[in-house]
Amino acid sequence: MEENNKVASGLADRGKNLPNGTINNNEEDGGLFRAIPARVVLYLLSWSGFLVSFVMRNDINIAIVEMVSPPGEEVLPDRFQWSFSERAIILGCFYWWYVVAQVAGGVATQRFGTKAVFGWSQLATALCSLLIPMGARMHLGCLVGLRSVQGFASGLTWPAMYAIVGHWIPPWERSRFMSSFQGFSIGIGLTYPLCGWIIANWGWPKVFYTTGSIGVAWCLIWWYLAFNRPHEHPRITRAEREMIEEAVAEDIRGGYGMAPRWGAIFRSVPAWAIAVTTFGRIWLHYMFIMFGPVYMNDVLGFDIETNGILSGAPFLCSYLSAVLFCAAADWMVAHSMSLLIVRKIFTAVSQVVPGILIFCIAWSKNQIAVLVMWFIAVSCITAGYAGAMANIIDIAPNLAGPVLAFAQTIHMSASFIAPIAASTIVKDTKSTEQWMMAFGLALGIAIITYLPYLAKAQAKPQPWNYREAQQVTDEATAPLRGPSSV
Repeated sequence: MEENNKVASGLADRGKNLPNGTINNNEEDGGLFRAIPARVVLYLLSWSGFLVSFVMRNDINIAIVEMVSPPGEEVLPDRFQWSFSERAIILGCFYWWYVVAQVAGGVATQRFGTKAVFGWSQLATALCSLLIPMGARMHLGCLVGLRSVQGFASGLTWPAMYAIVGHWIPPWERSRFMSSFQGFSIGIGLTYPLCGWIIANWGWPKVFYTTGSIGVAWCLIWWYLAFNRPHEHPRITRAEREMIEEAVAEDIRGGYGMAPRWGAIFRSVPAWAIAVTTFGRIWLHYMFIMFGPVYMNDVLGFDIETNGILSGAPFLCSYLSAVLFCAAADWMVAHSMSLLIVRKIFTAVSQVVPGILIFCIAWSKNQIAVLVMWFIAVSCITAGYAGAMANIIDIAPNLAGPVLAFAQTIHMSASFIAPIAASTIVKDTKSTEQWMMAFGLALGIAIITYLPYLAKAQAKPQPWNYREAQQVTDEATAPLRGPSSV
């Protein structure tokens, strides 16, 4: 960001008038405020927010291994006799409501802003985590209800965070900023070993007390540091504010708070291409997230602590891969490669490669080979944030929240269809043949859903992105403007 800060310094001299609604904007451009740009703070908030969110949503994936009493054994306190199908319902109900929440998240964010929607949704998720042990002891339905509330609340977070990017992040930094969303990979990666350690020493209920408390603490930080637009930020330097506002002015052009154009979005071929292709990536992703611990335990035979480490470690690595993929995408665009081609390349890496690897995993009998392929596959999935997921902001910087809501309504359905399909195929969780069928289905879906994106994706703002529809003349294959053109 050094180069952009130099640009910002020059922009600061072009005018001193502050936009209406500015709280402070820090007239003195020096000291700590200059050393830590406000958009870097936003990156860290986004990164940590998704980390905490995914810790709270995935803790049950490994805790449920210890919550269930093995068939034929005596039922111990805080152990439940749930079938594999009931476990699939507990894990999947979160995503039923997650999908339902997408449109609500897009509408709410356009009306109330990212700060309110993201903050309140995180708080609701955290409070439900604290109540899960009590709910599980009361009745299976209570647990399903709490997980459903968590699913709805968590479903608001993605449209909320996407909506803020177009107003805060210059176009040449957007791929790198998208890597902040991969904080969820760190969250998943930490969840399994952390929860495995807590379970081994204190039992599964302490898992939910820990993750819920972390969630509440994060919300306090968010409310103090997060702001919807640069000119609302009380500590941003004038130079940084003016650099951001000039860099994003053409793309957002008075679009803050505009009503979602659902009809135009629903009729948009590029939006459908994103939604369909990411369905395949999500299917793969949740096969790893939801059934990774089960596969590690029942097929590979790892104990709970080792299971936690091996299930989580690939997701820790995937954050690093996301940073590399997103930096590589920005570098390719800066060196005159078509933005559209870049998006298509990284979308292929995010689902075709992992699809092939997950099928190979079921074939292999070698633990080391399986773990290597597991690491590579999970790492490659994150390339989607330099591909189709970043493409959402390319086509609709003003309406990124609603477009993401539309896309996630479609592609997140894979998060509950995948476990239903897997539970239908896999009756014996120790059978490699049955897992092979489930993983083969995932491969087929990953490839088939990529084809519409390959044929119909675009990488320019669509006419319905603006308050007054206009014909956008930029070619989809034109390279993205860099800092020097601001």
